[in-house]
Amino acid sequence: MKVPLSSPDIIEKDIEAVVGVMKTRFLSIGPKVVEFEKKMSSFSGTKYAVAVNSGTSALHLIIRGMGIGEGDVVVTTPFSFIASSNCILFERARPLFVDIEEGTLNLDADKVEKKLESLSGEELAKVKALLVVDAFGQPADWVRFTEIAKRYNLLLIEDSAEALGSEYKGKKCGSFGEAGVFAFYPNKQISTGEGGILVTDDAELARLARSIRSQGRGESGEWLDHERLGYNFRMDELSSALGCSQMERIEEILDKRTKVAEMYNEKLSEVEEVQVPYIAPYVSRMSWFVYVIRLDKYINRDRVIEYLNQEGVQCKPYFTPIHLQPFYRKMFGFKEGDFPITEDVSGRTIALPFFNNLKEEQIDYVVEKLKKSILLFS
Repeated sequence: MKVPLSSPDIIEKDIEAVVGVMKTRFLSIGPKVVEFEKKMSSFSGTKYAVAVNSGTSALHLIIRGMGIGEGDVVVTTPFSFIASSNCILFERARPLFVDIEEGTLNLDADKVEKKLESLSGEELAKVKALLVVDAFGQPADWVRFTEIAKRYNLLLIEDSAEALGSEYKGKKCGSFGEAGVFAFYPNKQISTGEGGILVTDDAELARLARSIRSQGRGESGEWLDHERLGYNFRMDELSSALGCSQMERIEEILDKRTKVAEMYNEKLSEVEEVQVPYIAPYVSRMSWFVYVIRLDKYINRDRVIEYLNQEGVQCKPYFTPIHLQPFYRKMFGFKEGDFPITEDVSGRTIALPFFNNLKEEQIDYVVEKLKKSILLFS
């Protein structure tokens, strides 16, 4: 049996929506982008949404739109997809990493407070924002981070790329702080092929983002009227049509993913060497992005992954610490031991196959092979 790591849930209605756009004169800069933005702002509970070609672009637009630039510092996590930190570097600002909580795998608010308290006045003056990630769909502790941001007069940015539909104490992720992002790569809750979106209640930030995503064009929309430096970050009409169609069944999609996660939880509950994902008590709804387990420290994780892949179970380590990526080491001098919880967790995690329509017999096969690999490589 072969079980892929992920597989998009595309139905005939989605295909018809995309084909429908191809029968119009709008393939880019048309009504479907506007429709998708309205659906996303309504779903996330924000006033504005700006659709772009990736979650990375959405984060970059927030950093740029908020005026964060050279010499500024942004506090963030080393345990994330690398885009959450790269977007800071794009504007020649600097990430200030703080270690994560062992349970949620999110940025540790206590450690953030201690780090900020330890900075000199000159160092603290350079810190402009907190960029907090809802790792694997798990909401961060947003009450704490909102309090910290207010106390230190910092901008609060939410990377909810992996958390579409997750809720913190009844409020949807992406709606905290000045702005948030979602992403729609094929392994996400919904997919637009490639794509992302910025959500915010800040009218000025939304206005700037719309301009910057389209080569810096002014509000007049004139093709060669450029008011500022911009990029080609636009989302196309085909992608937007797919997103609109997928959002029409978002509740069904989230329920499917919950059922898959619950099957994994049940079948792995008696495997002592495996730690299943922890969900914090303040999470009122968990939107599952991936299903990431942690192995006991004495198990050779890399050999387990190699064995599973050989047996047809596609899996990967999730995540490699950002600070230990080669160019971060070279640029900032990071080394092993700088963020011990991130490094420990990273060395023990495995993302198992996870997608909407994963069947129970496939999960049984994954669990069977995982158990065997644990016996082999303990």
